[in-house]
Amino acid sequence: MAKVQVIILSLLFSVMAYGQRYEKVPFGDFEQWAVRYITESKVIGGKERTVYMVGPTDTIRGNVPYSYAHTIWSSSNVYARVAGVTKTSTNVVPDNGPTGKCAKLVSQMASCKVVGLINIKVLATGSIFWGETQEPVSSISNPYAVMSWGIPFHKRPKAILFNYKALIPNTGRLVKSTTFRSSEFDGYDPFEVVFILQNRWEDADGNIHAKRVGTAICRIEQSSAGWVMDCRVPVIYGDARKSKDYKPYMDLITGYKNMYAFNNKGKKKLILEEAWAEPNCPVTHAIMWFSSGSSGAFIGALDNVFWVDEIRLEY
Repeated sequence: MAKVQVIILSLLFSVMAYGQRYEKVPFGDFEQWAVRYITESKVIGGKERTVYMVGPTDTIRGNVPYSYAHTIWSSSNVYARVAGVTKTSTNVVPDNGPTGKCAKLVSQMASCKVVGLINIKVLATGSIFWGETQEPVSSISNPYAVMSWGIPFHKRPKAILFNYKALIPNTGRLVKSTTFRSSEFDGYDPFEVVFILQNRWEDADGNIHAKRVGTAICRIEQSSAGWVMDCRVPVIYGDARKSKDYKPYMDLITGYKNMYAFNNKGKKKLILEEAWAEPNCPVTHAIMWFSSGSSGAFIGALDNVFWVDEIRLEY
């Protein structure tokens, strides 16, 4: 784990600068992707599927877990093995953007059915985030629990910037599909962009505690006519509730998204984000997340499509 942290910090401190004010996030221009070829189980067709990862250009063949040694990004794309059945899910793919490649995030249904063994049909929201996903995924009962959220980070940026294009059909209907049952109800599902700065520490039992140091969260609620360039979300330091720009969805994550991370002993623990920090509190970790929906696990609007490119931090 220490080796991974060193690599992550090295990437963050060696990024290319835009003048004196902007810094590219590693692989945040989406010009590089790892391409994985994974063969699904014969009982569901036995086809070779392509799964994309945001990171150094690579071609990986075989049903093996992805190594995060050289990237800070994971995504909702997964290699799963549930009840002995190997299945993949891909709703984050490279696409053509205004200056090269970009990331395309899609909300869609994912299913896997084997008579007498497994019958899963869930709504999957396309997302990319800083962290790792434990593979092969063996259960979907708590999707956030297979993810390790955030990376070591010590800087204090003023804002996050990115380019995006949005397709939000906004039919007024949401789908909730959790394994064995599906339902529809009224609602809408805007995109969500999250950049959180935390001060984390561990107690004697290895539990992970955190204070929120910085908050940059926004939701995109409408389709765009084309690419929106240099969308800027400022970081609010200290108690974001005191800002005129505060929205309820900017609140602390405990009990909201149930995010997990590895502690110093390599064990997965719930991140207990318990309080708002003072504005000058040191930063130890950062969470970044782009998602084609904001309604939670297995809930969303079908056919939401979120294109993202050129993620940068302003100092």
